[in-house]
Amino acid sequence: MIKRVATAVVLIPLVLLLVLKAPLYVLALVAGAVGLLAIAEFLKLVTHYGVQPLNLATYIFVVLFFVFVIVATTNRTPLVETTAILYGLAIAAGLAPFVFLTVAMRRSNLGSGYPAAAASTFAFGYIAIPMVLLVAIRQQPAGAIWTIYTLLAVWAGDIFAYFVGKSLGRNLMSPEISPKKTWEGAAASVAASVIVGTLWIQHAPAISSTLLRIGLIDRRDGMFGLEQPQLWPIIILSAVVNVAAQLGDLVESLIKRGAGVKDSGTILPGHGGMLDRIDAMLFAVPVVWAWGAWRLMQ
Repeated sequence: MIKRVATAVVLIPLVLLLVLKAPLYVLALVAGAVGLLAIAEFLKLVTHYGVQPLNLATYIFVVLFFVFVIVATTNRTPLVETTAILYGLAIAAGLAPFVFLTVAMRRSNLGSGYPAAAASTFAFGYIAIPMVLLVAIRQQPAGAIWTIYTLLAVWAGDIFAYFVGKSLGRNLMSPEISPKKTWEGAAASVAASVIVGTLWIQHAPAISSTLLRIGLIDRRDGMFGLEQPQLWPIIILSAVVNVAAQLGDLVESLIKRGAGVKDSGTILPGHGGMLDRIDAMLFAVPVVWAWGAWRLMQ
């Protein structure tokens, strides 16, 4: 517990400062590094399923993809940045299975080719794409506010699920997949995400003004005046984000349970691996990105 809290105390301020102050290409660089670490852990997990993954090909493909994203985010025109990232993402996602199947053809054991290519394709879609969408959220109007909203909603849900489930949990949610998760913890998690997420957006104009005044954000990165959405859509969005985050946590637990391991890695003291830390975010980020994209089309 002490290691878990200490790690959080160190990392959370660094993450918030990165989101607020760092140039977009720096955020893309960090997102790529985090994604690559999580993919490495995932590929190690799939070996427990008897799959011999295409490690090098996967790393090269992901690195090249994030290099493209970093280059795209150096453009000073937001519309060009957004369009380039989304087109690049669509092209990479479409090419991934063909690239990995082509690489797998070089193996002498042809029976291992398709499972390896499938694992690499899944790793790209499961981990790399959500990490890019996190960068895309930051690039949207009021991007700093919405990125931190995503982080706070997921973190609050995770914290309350842990403490309420541990102290009050009686009814197990999915004992085969995650023996310690309870319905009481899940309900507390939804409530926490809704409360924290809604409060953050309701106070976003005042927060944005403060951040702008002290030089932590530019004006387009904050939320001011009529940009603030109505209350009920944010309540619903926060609940959906939480449900997605809990599903992300359960999906990673399913993968680990099938592999017969407790944690995806040991890189973060008290927290396990990188994939253990971002599993909920991988499902929550696309929800917030889709909400932002829908708002831009209105």
